[in-house]
Amino acid sequence: MEGLCHASPQPSLNCMHRKRAGLCSLVLAVAAPGFLFAAAKPHLVALGAVKKVPYSIAGDPAGAAADEKELRVRPLVVDGKIKEWTTGDAHDVTDRSFAVRRAIRLNDALPTEKTEHWVWQRGPWLLVDRAIGHVTAIKLPDYDPSVSSVVWFRDYAAYCGLTATGHQLYAVVAQVAARKPLLAKKLGAWDPMNHPTPACAPSTWQRDPLRITFQPTGAAQISYDLVGLSAVLVEDGDEEGSEN
Repeated sequence: MEGLCHASPQPSLNCMHRKRAGLCSLVLAVAAPGFLFAAAKPHLVALGAVKKVPYSIAGDPAGAAADEKELRVRPLVVDGKIKEWTTGDAHDVTDRSFAVRRAIRLNDALPTEKTEHWVWQRGPWLLVDRAIGHVTAIKLPDYDPSVSSVVWFRDYAAYCGLTATGHQLYAVVAQVAARKPLLAKKLGAWDPMNHPTPACAPSTWQRDPLRITFQPTGAAQISYDLVGLSAVLVEDGDEEGSEN
């Protein structure tokens, strides 16, 4: 039968070549997963040491308090290189992802000025994936740095926010990776020229039942129950891991 190696005292050269080719294919098939695994280089993600930088309301009108003179920043280091600058405490969203606020170094020089003038500002929140070294901006609805102080729980962010017109103060609960806020309730009117500072005290979370309490300055506190919620954040590899 064509293609078979017949038993004989001295096998033909073609038969020996076919045997060797089959053996090589088997070795490659067994070794391939090892090669692929070795090629998956792990990423090293860390927050570096804290340093103090000059900071003021002149450089960051929306984010700084009137008496602030310095800002504590830390580098976000990915594979030995500084990816971003951050400020404030980080929050672990999952066992591999964390949220941290970005610190922005901005060139504040006027077009008529010949030298650069750098200032620091508090920026948006970032989601950092330790496994793949990926950094993305978190979109928080109605977030305004002048009034919003985020308090994290799980993958939920609670804060007071302003509508696009800047005249309505809202209680907001956003969820990482969700398109719409889980909660958006009007707290009252907001006067951009004459308003209390801060707009709200830090929100308070309760686990069981899942409840969030807001405390607007000069007004009564108000609580909302969040029912039937679960995480919506999908990280790379989650779908594959769920099949095992």
